[in-house]
Amino acid sequence: MSTETELVALRSRVARLEAQIELLYQHLSLTFGDDQSLADEDGPVIDALHTGNLIEAIKVYRQIHDVGLAEAKSAVENIQARLSM
Repeated sequence: MSTETELVALRSRVARLEAQIELLYQHLSLTFGDDQSLADEDGPVIDALHTGNLIEAIKVYRQIHDVGLAEAKSAVENIQARLSM
């Protein structure tokens, strides 16, 4: 297995685990971390979500974080859920 393949597999696994943790937090009505730090780094993503443009938010997230489509989609959906959008 090449290093690039392993990296893609690990990123995908991390994205799935993050989504599972987010669901658990939502189910238990818990929050984690500071939403301000989220806004600092992902401000353009949040701006796109506020305009209702999920596709643009995913595109921007991919550019900022240099990740694949599936990982970006999962992360943006987590941001969207965390901010109750």
